[in-house]
Amino acid sequence: MKKGVFIIHGWDGYPEEGWFPWLKKELESRGFEVQVPAMPEPAVPKIEVWVSHLSKIVGDVNENTFFVGHSIGCQTILRYLESLPVDKKVGGTVFVSGWFVLGDLETEEEKIIGRPWIETPINFNLIKGLTNNFVAIFGDNDPVVPFEENKKLFEERLNTKIIIEHDKGHFSGSDGVTELPSALNAVLEMTGGLS
Repeated sequence: MKKGVFIIHGWDGYPEEGWFPWLKKELESRGFEVQVPAMPEPAVPKIEVWVSHLSKIVGDVNENTFFVGHSIGCQTILRYLESLPVDKKVGGTVFVSGWFVLGDLETEEEKIIGRPWIETPINFNLIKGLTNNFVAIFGDNDPVVPFEENKKLFEERLNTKIIIEHDKGHFSGSDGVTELPSALNAVLEMTGGLS
């Protein structure tokens, strides 16, 4: 059975941004089916809207289903996983610049958009029942995601394997990150390398 990977972009992101096209191509060349959906209204991401959209795109999941998220895309994946029936299983998830705590949001509008994502609780015990394959990749100079604090929370809440990258900022296209081998390797490690 083919393995499927869903790559979920972040706040104000889009499918062709940064390292997403590279990762899609690398995984497809190894036989994976890969989707990088355009999430609705990326400038004003809302939990219900994004989770519902992801749910429609993914359809039925199983242990051959994997997720890679960037920034708020990681939150979207977690909240989507939380909505699954307890008897479901997924293959694993890679979080790139994922967060539970954000650095300084600059404008009042950003604070209003970000607040529900930070304050709405997540059922981590339920999510841990779906898979034990979690990898989080952080940048040591990410201006948006305080990595020490988030690293600790990912470890505590999901027993996540942590990778720290040097000088990659928020891993955005605007940071010039067009390839991300650590994300590719994390997926390959979870899947045994081939689809």
